[in-house]
Amino acid sequence: MNSESGLEISVVVPVLDEAENIVPLADEIYAALAGGPEFEIVYVDDGSSDESFEVLSELASTRPNFRAVRHASRAGQSAAILSGVRAAEAPLIATLDGDGQNDPADIPKLLALYRAEVGTGAPLMVAGHRRQRRDGIVKRASSRIANGVRSRMLGDQTPDTGCGLKLFPRQVFLDFPAFDHMHRFLPALMLRAGGRVISEEVGHRARARGQSKYGMWDRLWVGIADLRGVAWLARRAIKPEVAEIKGTSGAPATPDAGA
Repeated sequence: MNSESGLEISVVVPVLDEAENIVPLADEIYAALAGGPEFEIVYVDDGSSDESFEVLSELASTRPNFRAVRHASRAGQSAAILSGVRAAEAPLIATLDGDGQNDPADIPKLLALYRAEVGTGAPLMVAGHRRQRRDGIVKRASSRIANGVRSRMLGDQTPDTGCGLKLFPRQVFLDFPAFDHMHRFLPALMLRAGGRVISEEVGHRARARGQSKYGMWDRLWVGIADLRGVAWLARRAIKPEVAEIKGTSGAPATPDAGA
């Protein structure tokens, strides 16, 4: 499953004004994957106004298999994830939020589940499920409402699509239609592509540093507006079942000189 570079998994972390969280979280990622799969870390700075990219540049020059991507201006979390996946060199992607609330120690658990299930059917996404949220009441309430509405409209079989911790094949993701806020609908997009989604319980932590970039309006009303477009895509997915292919590929055979 390793790439030509020898890497098995790329950990993609989007950040916006998270200078205080970058080093502690990066240290946790290294610790979580030490002695395990060959990996790299790809941070994407989505046009931060603080010292985030300076911190990332220092890490990129001193840490192994660490790269930093910077957007010229703020483009949104989905764009940051897309840039990170495009820059990644491993065939598998693990994503997690840059605020430190996702626990990198859960990545090996998701990877073990992926390895156990990947050979049994269609392309697979393993999505984290935060059963015990460590957020404020407004954030938890808006997420619960948005998850309920989304689940009814899309039937994406995922109790917590908003969890930033996910694991999936890089190329499958790159084949998804790219649009703003797509990161909220990755399980539905995987199902639309003919894949499977398995949810796995993961930890969740209170934010220790910095401030949240989202509120009730971001998580609820913007998400509901996007639902219509994703539901439209899901209804019109094309999934032909190929019964048989005959013939060979490549250049046509060259006739014999005496023919």
